[in-house]
Amino acid sequence: MKPAFLFFGVLLPLSMPPAFGRMPELSVKAVCKAMSANADTWLATPDQSMADCLREEEAAKQKVVTLWESTSVSIRNRCESSSTSYLGLLVCLQIAEDLKSGPKKETGKQ
Repeated sequence: MKPAFLFFGVLLPLSMPPAFGRMPELSVKAVCKAMSANADTWLATPDQSMADCLREEEAAKQKVVTLWESTSVSIRNRCESSSTSYLGLLVCLQIAEDLKSGPKKETGKQ
């Protein structure tokens, strides 16, 4: 019984394909509709058009695609659980990466 537990409890998760950590699929249209319906609640400007929102969300999605695999699972999980849009997900990933890398030294003279 111990070898089976070892396999299923320890080794099997290590051999899972990366698809289990795939990027979340969000409905860009639903996100933009929710933002326009709740413009007072969101940080979006009330006069932002649906086309602008869709364009921004699609651009953010493409950036998230490039960052997702190089981001640690713990950061991905944290950002995924706290974000409802690709733009929010992107900002969370970028902030986490900045915090992880620590303070940057200034190179210019004062």
